[in-house]
Amino acid sequence: MSGSRTPVAAIDCGTNTIKLLVGDPIGDPAGVRREARMIRLGQGVDATGRLAPEALERAWTAIDEMAAIIESAGVSTIRFCATSATRDAENAAEFTAGVRARLGIDPEVLSGEEEARLAFAGAVRGLGAAAPSGTALVVDIGGGSTELILGETATGPRAAVSMDIGSVRLHERHVRHDPIDAVEIAAVVGDVDAALDASGVQVADVDTVIAVAGTNTTLAAGALGLPAYDRELIHGRAVAVADLQRLVGHLLAMSVAERRALGWMHPGRADVIDAGALILSRLLGRVGVEEITVAETDILDGIAYSLLDR
Repeated sequence: MSGSRTPVAAIDCGTNTIKLLVGDPIGDPAGVRREARMIRLGQGVDATGRLAPEALERAWTAIDEMAAIIESAGVSTIRFCATSATRDAENAAEFTAGVRARLGIDPEVLSGEEEARLAFAGAVRGLGAAAPSGTALVVDIGGGSTELILGETATGPRAAVSMDIGSVRLHERHVRHDPIDAVEIAAVVGDVDAALDASGVQVADVDTVIAVAGTNTTLAAGALGLPAYDRELIHGRAVAVADLQRLVGHLLAMSVAERRALGWMHPGRADVIDAGALILSRLLGRVGVEEITVAETDILDGIAYSLLDR
């Protein structure tokens, strides 16, 4: 890889997806390698308080593949950031030991302040010239939680919250029918609205919304009418809120098989996109913007920046 900096490896291990970035996104963005695996690490954690054996096996397979990529790139500087479930689960020590055995480092569970800083930097800095100005709300809908980070694009975040609502968590908690039925929609909406009411983040008067991470970028692909998911066509695009809200209605009426047949839908996201879409829909109903900006860069890039800026 070209560029003046030594390449780094950043890993973001979430409830549904584990993602890897290898390279130098500051000096050599074209040379960056990105990988993602849908591992559903948070499978059943909301109900059992434990990381499921099959979820851990999926994680080990993905991390083994990523370790091989990191080794082949000759990268020695690694930062592995993981969801709080990997700290709070009863068998969290098993996960920590498995990561250490494969990568030689311990997984790091970020503080809320650090997570907000990295996510905001990843979104705004990653947009480059496409970054909007003024007060921005960065929205990251994950499998287990949703982060809202409010700040100025020129100076960084000033308020943030992590809410225990995510696509996997709420789908597993409430959805038993395919497609989701009206009673289940109401239950998901109730949890989302309660979390937004209690968040303490004032979202009504922001200048712009920057939507990041897989749920949001997938919904953006659908709202843009793309025949297939295309990172380059999504990153930095403005998407009309009205188009997103129409798409949410369509997705809720579809079966999982019908969603999976959509060219832009990752098959590992098709079952839980109903809850994730409802989170975005309810949030956008409170924000006074007509369009949002979508960023393919997120906390993963923020993790890489934190290593490169040292």
